[in-house]
Amino acid sequence: MAPTLTAHYAAALGVMMIVLGAQVIVMRARTGISILDGGNMALAESMRRHGNFIENVPMALILMGLAEVQGAPAMLLHGVGIALIAGRILHATGIDHQKPANPARIVGATLTTLSMLATIAFIAWRAVSG
Repeated sequence: MAPTLTAHYAAALGVMMIVLGAQVIVMRARTGISILDGGNMALAESMRRHGNFIENVPMALILMGLAEVQGAPAMLLHGVGIALIAGRILHATGIDHQKPANPARIVGATLTTLSMLATIAFIAWRAVSG
């Protein structure tokens, strides 16, 4: 069984990754900063948006795909996928060096974590229930 639902969410998240990466590239071109952030806070924020996405989304998609091939219900997968997309949008829009406890960032990180925990719980349940 191919993880077709996961593939749909992976495609949407892939577009988000490209957009976040392109924002970093554009800022690098505008500022002439090719390595690290050169002390430019806007570039640093853009880099963290992209970096945090890269740090979290691949594992979330792997877990989602594994849950799908183990027979996770479509409702669970859609819930996880929607939470993951919403979480990543909120987290990215919530990164602000002047407001580190931005509610959008916190809710986004929480949704991302909950989406992973939901798939981990399903995988663990399948492991113990046979």
